[in-house]
Amino acid sequence: LFLNHFFFYFKPKITITIDGWSSCGKSTLAKQLAKVLGYVYIDSGAMYRAITLYFLRNHIDWTDEKEVTEALNNISIEFHYNDVSQQSEIYLNGENVEYVIRDLVIAEKVSDVAAIESVRSFAVAQQQKLGMYKGIVMDGRDIGTTVFPDAELKIFMTADTAVRVERRFKELYAKNPNITIEEVKNNLEMRDYIDSNRKISPLRKAEDAIEIDNTNLSMEEQLRKAIDLAEKKLKRLA
Repeated sequence: LFLNHFFFYFKPKITITIDGWSSCGKSTLAKQLAKVLGYVYIDSGAMYRAITLYFLRNHIDWTDEKEVTEALNNISIEFHYNDVSQQSEIYLNGENVEYVIRDLVIAEKVSDVAAIESVRSFAVAQQQKLGMYKGIVMDGRDIGTTVFPDAELKIFMTADTAVRVERRFKELYAKNPNITIEEVKNNLEMRDYIDSNRKISPLRKAEDAIEIDNTNLSMEEQLRKAIDLAEKKLKRLA
């Protein structure tokens, strides 16, 4: 599968965005694709989760704009590469919160926090700074539409709701055996609704995005599709 991946190292760097619905495997694909291309992977969703974690820990009333603004001024977010896990992990004010932010409590609130205009402005500015020199793969909800509207390659991920619920349940059950599939289903449907109906940067497929429906695809199959798309784009730029 990766015999031709050295091709990428001698081509111009591009920006690749991967947007889509919750639990569509965006992060998994983005991490794998970045590794093959020798690019930097940036998890934009983790940034919103880290902000949500800070708000919850510090009892921030996110309906109060002044309180939100003051809180954002006290937030520092960085990504550091972990040699053991071989992936970038997110740090909130110097603390590694990569695993803390994956809790269902965060998942239940993150869409509300991400819908706040000042929060999105804060996060988007950080994301654009990280992608200034290209050579990145970033996944999220509005990366191809708002953060990098001029990205050379935009992918939009989708899958059947039932499949997404099952995937998310398996992921969370490993951490919390008491969770029910109904809880996961309700949370996922709520996030879908909020993400696609918020006024600021709603989730939508960019006009020039290429859709990958991975309902019946293996991880290797979806990665192969993404590599092919990247290779075709890079060949046009060569």
